[in-house]
Amino acid sequence: MNYLEVFGTLVGLVYLWLEYRASIYLWLACIVMPAVYLVVYYQAGLYADFGINVYYLLASVYGWIAWSRGRKKKNIQQAEEETPITRMPRKVYFPLTAVFILCWVVIAWILITWTDSSVPWTDSFTTALSIIAMWMLARKYVEQWGAWMIVDWVCCGLYIYKGLYFTSALYGLYAVVAFFGWRKWLNLMTEQAYNQTNKE
Repeated sequence: MNYLEVFGTLVGLVYLWLEYRASIYLWLACIVMPAVYLVVYYQAGLYADFGINVYYLLASVYGWIAWSRGRKKKNIQQAEEETPITRMPRKVYFPLTAVFILCWVVIAWILITWTDSSVPWTDSFTTALSIIAMWMLARKYVEQWGAWMIVDWVCCGLYIYKGLYFTSALYGLYAVVAFFGWRKWLNLMTEQAYNQTNKE
């Protein structure tokens, strides 16, 4: 049994719960989990997943700052407000898709050329889409859940193939919870819009 993988799975469950609640503290779990999986993925020969966890560490710092920046205090009595959940603007779809395709091809080329990866295209696909999804999460776009659902289902199969059964189970759970997370964020977005209207 890979105890480091088990620990990473437990941290992942904490992260999932915090993300579902749209809590800013998800970024703290998102710092610990990549540090653990850097070792797990390297040992499994999943080099793109290894690389994406370096990105996760950096993106977590950005996410914490981006979400914190949305907080404001108008007076002592008023509670803090975080950056609101919103829909992704339509003008972002095309450039974001282009960035995804570019990342996918470049990462796949790197894996094929410089590593002994046995799953370069699948590994690079989940890595490229994770880069996009992480940015969407940092911007607090509700559509990030859809991107994560795709990543999670593909990763679930990939990790079974690579023998990472605890991690595969975690990502299978991610995929299921992502659906409910999407619905939860839609409700939170509606509540935020209602509260904002009442304040005005």
